[in-house]
Amino acid sequence: MNPTIEKLTQLGQSLWYDNIQRKILENGEFKAMINRGEIRGVTSNPSIFNAAIAKSNDYDSALTPLAWAGWDAEKIFWQLAIEDIKAACDAFLPLYEETNGGDGFVSIEVSPNIAHDTEATAAQAQQLWARVARPNLMVKIPATKDGIPAIRKSIAAGVNINITLIFSLKRYAEVMDAYLGGLEDRLAAGHPIDHIASVASFFVSRVDSKVDPQLPDGSPLRGKAAIANAKLAYDQYHQTFVGRRWEKLKVKGAHVQRPLWASTSTKNPAYPDTLYVDELIGPETVNTVPPHTLEAFKDHGKAEMTLMRDVDRAQQEIDQIEAAGISMDVVTQELEDEGVKAFADAFAQLLETIEKRRKSAASSLGPLAVPVSKRISQLEADSVPARIWKHDPTLWAKDEAGKAEVLIRMGWLDSTDKARQKMDEYLSFANEIHKAKIDRVLVLGMGGSSLTAEVFSSLLAAAKIDAPLSLAILDSTDPVQVAKAAEEYPPDKSLYIVASKSGGTAETLSAFTYFWKLSKKDGSRFVATTDPGTSLEALARKREFRKIFSADEMVGGRYSALTDFGLAPAALLGMDLDRLLDKADWMRRQCGEHVPAARNPGVARGAVIGESALRGRDKLTVLADAPLSAFAGWVEQIIAESSGKNGKGILPVPLEPLGDVNHYEEDRLFVYLRQTG
Repeated sequence: MNPTIEKLTQLGQSLWYDNIQRKILENGEFKAMINRGEIRGVTSNPSIFNAAIAKSNDYDSALTPLAWAGWDAEKIFWQLAIEDIKAACDAFLPLYEETNGGDGFVSIEVSPNIAHDTEATAAQAQQLWARVARPNLMVKIPATKDGIPAIRKSIAAGVNINITLIFSLKRYAEVMDAYLGGLEDRLAAGHPIDHIASVASFFVSRVDSKVDPQLPDGSPLRGKAAIANAKLAYDQYHQTFVGRRWEKLKVKGAHVQRPLWASTSTKNPAYPDTLYVDELIGPETVNTVPPHTLEAFKDHGKAEMTLMRDVDRAQQEIDQIEAAGISMDVVTQELEDEGVKAFADAFAQLLETIEKRRKSAASSLGPLAVPVSKRISQLEADSVPARIWKHDPTLWAKDEAGKAEVLIRMGWLDSTDKARQKMDEYLSFANEIHKAKIDRVLVLGMGGSSLTAEVFSSLLAAAKIDAPLSLAILDSTDPVQVAKAAEEYPPDKSLYIVASKSGGTAETLSAFTYFWKLSKKDGSRFVATTDPGTSLEALARKREFRKIFSADEMVGGRYSALTDFGLAPAALLGMDLDRLLDKADWMRRQCGEHVPAARNPGVARGAVIGESALRGRDKLTVLADAPLSAFAGWVEQIIAESSGKNGKGILPVPLEPLGDVNHYEEDRLFVYLRQTG
């Protein structure tokens, strides 16, 4: 932990991060900041989400299927925001539990458009609480006149609340009273209060930005109003959380409502960039800082107990400002109004950006836009994503034999879990081969049994990543190709992986017979990858193959990428299997059981491809940037083998050279795999 932050934490103040972005949530940076002890919570607001979404393309892949489903801009925003908030809550959950609910909170704000609507604010606070469904969530409610009763209602309903846009001491007193009143209401209704948490976000630097221009040049009061105002607020806090009213709640497990210093980045370049952190350090407080302020404090901040110093002087400074003709009541009311408007403007800009991207994504479907939207809605209504995860065979088959077959082919859904259990086996085998100085591997297999190995090898080569050995596949009985493979992969330098799910694939066994003779029956040069109990497994044991990988029999060949068929070759190629499986698990979560169909990338893309085929566009033309061309072949295999049943099929056309648009019939759906995403 940074020593300055460590001391700050010891003094009783928690640093929260006034920032959230999908990129840092997904690339590990956010979790690393938590692990280093730099941040102990997160705050967000419409301006922060506007910067994250409108000023990047990080959310486009998530936004696209929502647009296809016909969602409007605001509905899309809440889906994207809640995803980020959930991810942040999950990242902070260990800290939340470690501190018994003292820290590890993540805040999401109600719509700024309802800042003056008590009932709508209270209703949305409970809705957000239910949708995020995390104990370390805080819902932000602005401290407007109409927001105060919504705060009390929300606390009484059991929702953790972060009260935002507090500028005046009068409003702060109302906020604390609303918190205590909400706890009292909850107790009176017979509900526990020991898990309720709340912070009061008292805005700081904007006060100086408003007061300073009204003071004469060179006035000693410049740069004093904000800190003085905050110190008086902290004094109010101490006066409120004592006495009979508080003690009655405390004995029932109530937590104090900590002051949170917000707007602590320095707006005036003449002031130190850590001014509003250094001068407001005290126990039972939070300071939420944007990225640049956090970095500045880590570098040269001062962690000293400053908040309770010179409280009398703070009152004198406020009195002097008032005496100079500046009404703090007017200043703080203007700041509250401006704050609400600023958030509303940012929210409007954000929705405008989302709407533009929504229209662009929807228009890419052309005449398919309406039927795809309807199809996704129907898939949601029929609970198709959840039924897939429940292995519901009726999605594919009506007869009993068909249902039975489906039930023994659904293992691909949790293939990453099983793969992690076999990780040591893969790595140990790869290490053995590398130590033996075997630098060539030839996979003998057809279709799904060999394609993943080819894709991995090709992707590494295209990316100019050196692998510890050369790997190729032989999926043909053509004499010319067999002879070429034998020349490039001779027995004295090579390992042959005989890959067949069924163990009886004729082409694969023919290739094996050829190379078995070529190797002079040297079993140490052969590996078998097959289902348990197949004839190939028996053959491998009899002929003393170097290794036998027993594949998951619950996974069909075309879905076997993340089983022995794909991962053993990946290990031989020196790929980072942990990272590979982490990426797969990320996509698994994106397509999870409880993800809406419109947000599920597999379901949404399936809806597009399926609706296209039903309307005559059954030629799926896959274009790809050169480094990804091998993946197009894998896509061809999985789609071609997965359709074509019951008289309905899709014809994949991978890597076809593009012609003039007039050369194509209206039977095409084009998919472009871009290296840049």
